[in-house]
Amino acid sequence: MARRIVDARGSFCPGPLMELIAAMKMVEVGDEIEVLSSDKGSSAEIPEWISKVKHEHVATEERDGVWHVLVRKTH
Repeated sequence: MARRIVDARGSFCPGPLMELIAAMKMVEVGDEIEVLSSDKGSSAEIPEWISKVKHEHVATEERDGVWHVLVRKTH
């Protein structure tokens, strides 16, 4: 299992989600992607999309004004 970081700080909705979608195509099943976003909307938008497409939302955490959204590719 690998972890990839998508640094989308400074990008606004739907930028972070679009960067995640592109990254999902490049990782293997079981890999994790951590999206870093300064846009609070990403903290809700990304988990909503992950649920819709049936991947796994692992965690969402805000640290020093940056949202860290961790997801796992399941298929």
